[in-house]
Amino acid sequence: MWDNYTRQYICVKIAHILYNLKMNENTEIATDKPVNLKVITALQHVLKPLIKLALTQGINYQMLSELLKTVFVQVAEEDFRLVQREQTDSRISLLTGLHRKDVHRLRHQPEARLNQPTRINFGAQLVGLWVSDADFTDDNNKPKALPRLASAGGDISFERLVARVSKDIRARPVLDEWLRLGVVHIDENDSVCLNTEAFVPSADFEGKLFFFQQNIHDHAAAITHNLMNLSPSMLERCVYYDGLTISAINELKALAEQQGMLALKAINAKAIELQSACLNLPEANQRFTYALYFYHAEEDKESKAIDARQEDN
Repeated sequence: MWDNYTRQYICVKIAHILYNLKMNENTEIATDKPVNLKVITALQHVLKPLIKLALTQGINYQMLSELLKTVFVQVAEEDFRLVQREQTDSRISLLTGLHRKDVHRLRHQPEARLNQPTRINFGAQLVGLWVSDADFTDDNNKPKALPRLASAGGDISFERLVARVSKDIRARPVLDEWLRLGVVHIDENDSVCLNTEAFVPSADFEGKLFFFQQNIHDHAAAITHNLMNLSPSMLERCVYYDGLTISAINELKALAEQQGMLALKAINAKAIELQSACLNLPEANQRFTYALYFYHAEEDKESKAIDARQEDN
């Protein structure tokens, strides 16, 4: 039967089988059918809000199908290489189930990335400093209302806050943009007041889209890391209850926001301190994401079915 296959194909196929056996040994990923069905069920549930977003933006199945092909090739290319072996179109085709012509085309097309807008990165740093630095917070650790001009507030002013983050960006255009987006407002004393302690402007779709991309990716990556039994495990915890009224939900939501912001601000302050200490160190090549969210919805049959399956296990 092997007469119809080239020696290269057979070698790649054998290498693929041995590699998968080694992956299963290292990560304890079960390959029996029931486990795979559970993973498929979990993926189906996870994909629902993403498909909802896609449909609201006019992204149909054909467009997503092509996108999935691209991602399958990227992941196979980056995360499933054999040691000291060149990754080939044939091997990626075997891994992903995609036709080799599609693999070749996708491997050689320019990758489209959603780059982090400079203003979002700058804005996040600015808010982070405002809500954590002792110069810009009051006795209750709340962000101060800052005099708009340095001539009025000196070092404790919006102009100096901007200058602390970047000497190349002037405070006036930042203020104008933040006023437009509703991030800040000007009070009767001509001071700039922060409207939110999290830099996710309600009117800025591009900004929210970037944080959507980063937060969902990193949360999913942490869970995947743990499901593959990789070491050390990553922090990923949640609290889940049902059978609650909307009044109880609102009370819990307020508590979660209050306590969660304390944790976020503490991590933010320490990160600013450590980032300064790590400046110019050659080994300072790591990043992290620490996130907080609170989701609530009316119970549905699907959620109860998931709960029932978990209880059976």
